[in-house]
Amino acid sequence: MLVIVKSAPDTPEGTRGMTMAKEMGANVVMIQNAVYFALKDRLEGLPGIVYALEDDLRLRGLNNNDLKRDIRRLDYDDFIDLMVEDDRVIGIF
Repeated sequence: MLVIVKSAPDTPEGTRGMTMAKEMGANVVMIQNAVYFALKDRLEGLPGIVYALEDDLRLRGLNNNDLKRDIRRLDYDDFIDLMVEDDRVIGIF
């Protein structure tokens, strides 16, 4: 399962998306302002793989030194492939 989150960590939608991913053991793709989840220990307890759109990280000035966990970076083509390959996709929070 893949959960797509676009909302920032300080929003109910962003928190709900990450909580759902944690409870379901899903992989997460962070897009837009959701990439800010990677700045602190907000990704702790997520059992799945965590992805982030490279362009969204770059546009917000985030680099590997800022990230608190291994994040797999995706471009838009990789993102589309990931959604097509997964059996269930939930989002966007």
